[in-house]
Parts: sequence; C-alpha cells; structure tokens
Amino acid sequence: MNEQEKNQATVRINDRRRFDADGNPRGDEGESSTSSSPMPQGPEEQPDPASARSAEEIPRLEKELEAARKRIDDLARAFQALERDREDFKQRLGRERDRVLEVEKGNIALIVLDILDELELSLQGSGDDRSPLAKGVRLIRDNALKKMQLLGVERLDVLDHAFDPNLAEAADTELTTEPKDDQKVVAVVRPGYRIKDRIIRPARVRVARYLSPAQV
Repeated sequence: MNEQEKNQATVRINDRRRFDADGNPRGDEGESSTSSSPMPQGPEEQPDPASARSAEEIPRLEKELEAARKRIDDLARAFQALERDREDFKQRLGRERDRVLEVEKGNIALIVLDILDELELSLQGSGDDRSPLAKGVRLIRDNALKKMQLLGVERLDVLDHAFDPNLAEAADTELTTEPKDDQKVVAVVRPGYRIKDRIIRPARVRVARYLSPAQV
C-alpha cells in the first residue's frame, strides 16, 4: 500500500448531520463525546446587600412621607385659620375706626348745632323777618345746615308723626279732642339730628294728649 492509501485508511469521517440520506432522523451515534458533556456553570449568584437594605427602608420612608404630608396639611389649616383671623381683625379694626370717626363727627356737629340754635332763636326774636340782618342770619343758618348735611348730619322729621321716645323728648303736652291726634307731635321746640342711624341729639317736641269733649 502506497502512502496515499495509508492516509486514506487512517481518515475517519464523523457525520454530524441529524438526518440520513433518506430523511430519517439519526441517533446520537457518531456524536462527539464533547457535544453531550454538560456546560460548565458559573458561580451561584448571591443577593445584593444594598437591595435588601433598600427593601427594608421602604416602609420607614413611607411612614416619614405620610407624617410629612400630615404636617403640611396641619400647617395649611393653621395658615388658613390665621388668614381668617387676620381678615376678621382687619374688619373689626375698620368698623371701630368708622365708629370713632362717627362719634367725633357727632361731637363736632353738636357744637355747630348749638350755634344754629342760637341763630334760630335770633330769627324768632327779631321783629322784622324781612330785614337785611334777618336775611343774613337765615343765609348763614341755611349754608351751615347744607355743610352739615354733607357730613351726613340729617334733621329728624318728627312733626305730625306719632311720638317716638327714641327720636324725641316730650317737652310739653297739648290737649286735643281728636282721638287720631293722640300722642302725635304737634310742635318742635328744638330740632333733632342724626348721623346715619345714630341719634346725636333727640328732638324736643310738644305732644298732643287726647281728652274726650266731656272732660275738657
């Protein structure tokens, strides 16, 4: 046998096809022993300590978050209450300031009203109502009344109305035989004034008192 024939005799063919020429599946014969050997496994994975710590901290962080939310809600409610108190105090302060201004305005008005009363008496005591002096006094009185009205001072309208002790003082009485005129204001001795709803000076009036004709 020559060299070529020796080489051919020593060659071994390992057919690794899974099917033969007829299409039938082949067995594991002829497979290399290395193909069936198990794959080497790496070292077993160990749990991460950092991940374990993170899982343990989650409940604690949730509790801290809930406590922080509750604290924020409490602070928000406290701030709203403080804001309401501030608005209430601001309104009370404004009302108190208006009240003090009205009181001072009334005190000043009383001084001017006394002067107007004196002017009114001077007009009633003058013999000639058409004299230049009377006209001048009347002009001063009317202008002063207009200025008082600009300040909110109004004269009480009590004449021919039922007597109201909240608005007027009964200085005198006048007998009447008309039942419908009983307790009616028939004359104003001194006018009364008010600022808005506050009476700064009640009117002084004469009130009718009914008596039957048989008693008169």
